[in-house]
Amino acid sequence: MVRLAWHDSGNFDKNVSSWPAAGGANGSIIHEPEIDFGANAGVIKAVNFLKKFKEKFPAVTWADLIQMASACAIQATGGPVIPMKYGRIDVKDGSACPERTSRGTADNAGLPDAMPPFGDGSKDAASHLRVIFYRMGFDDEGIVALSGAHTLGRAFKERSGTVEFGYGDAKASKYTGSGCPVRHDGKEGVGMPGGKAWTKNWLTFDNSYFQFLKQGPDEHLIWFPTDEALHKDAKFKVYFDKFADSKDAFFASYCKAHKQLSEQGSKFEPAEGFMLPETASKL
Repeated sequence: MVRLAWHDSGNFDKNVSSWPAAGGANGSIIHEPEIDFGANAGVIKAVNFLKKFKEKFPAVTWADLIQMASACAIQATGGPVIPMKYGRIDVKDGSACPERTSRGTADNAGLPDAMPPFGDGSKDAASHLRVIFYRMGFDDEGIVALSGAHTLGRAFKERSGTVEFGYGDAKASKYTGSGCPVRHDGKEGVGMPGGKAWTKNWLTFDNSYFQFLKQGPDEHLIWFPTDEALHKDAKFKVYFDKFADSKDAFFASYCKAHKQLSEQGSKFEPAEGFMLPETASKL
């Protein structure tokens, strides 16, 4: 859910003033050709999961539903309660999907790459992250905070192709099999096993992603060049170390960055959007 929401909003370009041309959280990701972009491989599973909620609550737009599901996923796995705003308007169809090369990258409408060669032509991972996220209006703190969401989830051979581990127990890595204790609530079950994760407890939202330097390398966990850049680039490392030392500091910065990501490029009705009452959540 988090990946789906990020990829719907992550093509935002602050230099484009018109809606929906600027991209962002507008629901375009459910349409072809965007849903078929290489970077979006596998997100159709999340879209299909949400369809039953869309059918039950048809007045809720896809753009809102996708962003709500992401915020709920963060909260349900032990993360912070994000002060989300709702009322996003959906694009009408696939004609609103951004062109693959429209954000100055070779493909995927400006979504970040995990490994070189980088689609924007950057020579190193830190430069690539800044090109991608500065285009959306983020600063270095926001980049590092958003990267910390990799405390959740996995990569799969069948999706990004960046790891050799795939779907199911037979293709799982050390920490992604059916019996692995990964859940925030302590219960058994991992959903679909398989793939390779950034953290051992990849269904728990905390600051364990930033413990990489303290724990030492682990061949059974992912650490891409874009992850490495966060503690090798001096300006990024300030925040990497800060978040490693304090979960509260990470949560505060993450809430701010997640909220920004979820609203950028969105058109709201009413124009100022609206908040849900705190008592509405049953998580």
